[in-house]
Amino acid sequence: MDLELTGKVALITGASEGIGRATAELLAREGARVAICARRPDLLEQAAAAIRAATGGDVIGIAADVSRAEDVERLVQTVSERLGAVTLLVNNAGTSAARGLEAVDDPAWYADLDLKLMAAVRLSRLLVPGMRAAGGGRIVNITNIGAKQPGANSLPTSVSRAAGIALTKALSKELAKDNILVNAVCIGLIKSAQITRAAGARFPDLPVDQGFARMGEAVPLGRIGEAHEVAALIAFLLSGPASYITGVAVNADGGTSGAV
Repeated sequence: MDLELTGKVALITGASEGIGRATAELLAREGARVAICARRPDLLEQAAAAIRAATGGDVIGIAADVSRAEDVERLVQTVSERLGAVTLLVNNAGTSAARGLEAVDDPAWYADLDLKLMAAVRLSRLLVPGMRAAGGGRIVNITNIGAKQPGANSLPTSVSRAAGIALTKALSKELAKDNILVNAVCIGLIKSAQITRAAGARFPDLPVDQGFARMGEAVPLGRIGEAHEVAALIAFLLSGPASYITGVAVNADGGTSGAV
């Protein structure tokens, strides 16, 4: 299937590793011009260089902290100057933060919302005019399954991620007339640096692969997901063939969530 991404300009946040990096590599293979961003310049440039080497694609890395409004503005300006108008946006930056109500103070709430919600708001607000001028675009917001089915001691992530789904639906309604499609992907257990650390903490006496296997026992499909599996879903939602899909939040969790 031709995803019709050749020549499109894509911006992916949180893309030095994991899902963001896998998505960047897939989009580059499909002919998109790709900008990746993350906070750590060294890992970011290593990722960009590796993707360029693997795909021969046009891939740039721009260090930025998307929880800061001034960094978001600089990021958008730099990508536009170097690659052109962005019509594909993947809001992927985020961390896992799961604690009880009394353990989360106001600064922690604000920091989580700035990273997971306001970064998506600011980037969308800055990039939508260019998408509209180009005749359309795609936005994919990465959330998690706790956004639909929050559990105890899941703050502040479950709330900020639920806000991401609400933002997705609201923007999909508002921007449909401009042919700007907005969707979300709700992830479960997907291999990443965060999940690697979690496996090490839960199973300190086991090799990482065995720790992953033990964590995967709770997943209906019997395993933890791979980053490239989520990247394939994201790439499809960004693609031409997905032209009649907007306002949905798709689970990529191996069947874990009890919410559709």
